[in-house]
Amino acid sequence: MKAGPSQEEIRRHNLSTVLRHVHIGGPASRTVLAERMGVNRSTVLGLVSELTAAGLVREELPRDTGRAGRPSLVVRPEPARAYVLAFDIGVDRLTAARIGLGGLFLDRREIPWPGAGPQRPGDVADALTESARQMLAATPPGSHCVGVGVAVRGIVRHPDGLVRFAPNLGWTEEDFGAQLAGRLGLSVPVTIGNEANVAALAEHLRGAGAGCRNVVYLHGDIGIGAGVIADGQLLRGDEGYGGEVGHMIVNPHGGRSCGCGATGCLEAEAGARALLDAARRGGRTPGYATVRAVVAAADRGDVVAAAALRGVGDWLGIGVANLVNLFNPGTVIFGGVLRDVFLGSAAQVRSRINTTALRASRENLRLRVCALGDSAVLIGAAELAFSESLDNPLEVLARLDGQRALGE
Repeated sequence: MKAGPSQEEIRRHNLSTVLRHVHIGGPASRTVLAERMGVNRSTVLGLVSELTAAGLVREELPRDTGRAGRPSLVVRPEPARAYVLAFDIGVDRLTAARIGLGGLFLDRREIPWPGAGPQRPGDVADALTESARQMLAATPPGSHCVGVGVAVRGIVRHPDGLVRFAPNLGWTEEDFGAQLAGRLGLSVPVTIGNEANVAALAEHLRGAGAGCRNVVYLHGDIGIGAGVIADGQLLRGDEGYGGEVGHMIVNPHGGRSCGCGATGCLEAEAGARALLDAARRGGRTPGYATVRAVVAAADRGDVVAAAALRGVGDWLGIGVANLVNLFNPGTVIFGGVLRDVFLGSAAQVRSRINTTALRASRENLRLRVCALGDSAVLIGAAELAFSESLDNPLEVLARLDGQRALGE
């Protein structure tokens, strides 16, 4: 007969559960935590006391309750004690952040981008490392970096993070995580993820998909990617390549050429390059600024820009309708540059969904723009980086405290 979990395993699990609740859900009283976990208040008291002693949470009065009488203390995450480094490797920009428990941004930096076109992985790793050193130099005594998360626009293998193919960066079979880890010199995990997957995770936990167990998040940059949340879990596929919906064929006959080598892919028909070409701005670099300029021009009455948005919105709607039929999500979220594309072409997108998707699959569908805006990818990368420390918070901190003591 298989033995059940030991008391120590139960304690470790419960410590992780309490910390996850306040990290994701925000401040909560002991009573609420006990109800969520299905344990008694004395158990929660002991767990909170351990986490407080480690400096991971604190108890204080709630702010602006609006109720008479003495309110109960709430447990809050302590963001300064344990934090992660999060990096977003975009096609036209690099962004870095130091993010504490509870998802609080402690520092954020835009890193000068060397220019358009392929980028050498070593150069990108050097730029991220320099930014990391600047952020680490500003951290208070007693705080620890517990992980590093990196989002890449490309096909990323799970769980080792090998970047198999990132055409807009010019990368093939790059072990970027090892290159970055070697430069950073930190004794913490460096986790690499696809940008759409990590942004989907962020929107599901903290944004427009919170409370919905089945979500499709579409992220637009130069290309289009997707993260699929199925029954509350990120759908990765066999080796982590799930969600590459940008390479779903929507126009096989006479479609535009795609960077993957095929023609008529969703990102070729509905991506930023397609929009700029249709708006007669094909010589400009695809990105947030140029896409928003087209949407703004359409709002001002520019007929060429308006027609471009309608055309791209039609292809986008076809792609979404296919995803609705495949996954039956409760919510579809548009992020990255697709946020602006959707806002400018919502009528076309909805029309295509209504005429193409199965009625049973679309009748309760919600279409939303991302709530976390340009921070979604960084927040998702941070959640990857927090994973180990949330599983074993006290053990991770004890190890890092010990390493610091040996280094002093």
